[in-house]
Amino acid sequence: MKIGLYFGSFNPVHNGHLIVANHVINNTELQQVWMVISPQNPLKKSSTLLNEYDRLHMLQSALDGETKIKASSVEFKLPKPSFTIDTLAYLKEKHPQHQFTIIMGADSFSNIEKWKNYELILKNYSIYIYERKGFTIKDVEKATIEKLNAPLIEISSSTIRKIIKTGKSIRYLVPDVVNQEIKQNKYYK
Repeated sequence: MKIGLYFGSFNPVHNGHLIVANHVINNTELQQVWMVISPQNPLKKSSTLLNEYDRLHMLQSALDGETKIKASSVEFKLPKPSFTIDTLAYLKEKHPQHQFTIIMGADSFSNIEKWKNYELILKNYSIYIYERKGFTIKDVEKATIEKLNAPLIEISSSTIRKIIKTGKSIRYLVPDVVNQEIKQNKYYK
């Protein structure tokens, strides 16, 4: 099976994430998208992160009933911080029958040279890249890159967290079930 791996903190998951995942399913040969929650991204501060199990629960709730897009907690079992190359090696060993492709935004791709063993990722995996405002997708030698014409959604988890802190509504930015969970549990206050 051809599976797209969409890595992220999903802190919280928002409609932009889900629109990209849905666009990938509808417009590529991938049969599933696994949204891989990173417990701790080495390039981001972990102090603003909600517990990974709470983020997983919100993502699972947002994907309830979805058959082609799944929440993945595979990185919860691996050493922290989470390095994509280690996760890819683990998945390749556990699921040799699957072919994995990486899904990322142009903002993440612009930092790929800071990633652990990024050359191996570029050499061994194809990458779908969706546009992000202010970032150009540059071609990299020996990399299999496909630029996605995904809708350009200007929603970010950090902006959502700031809105929550001001006491304003995040309705329409996140799925209703995620909004309810954030309110009920007083996340990001």
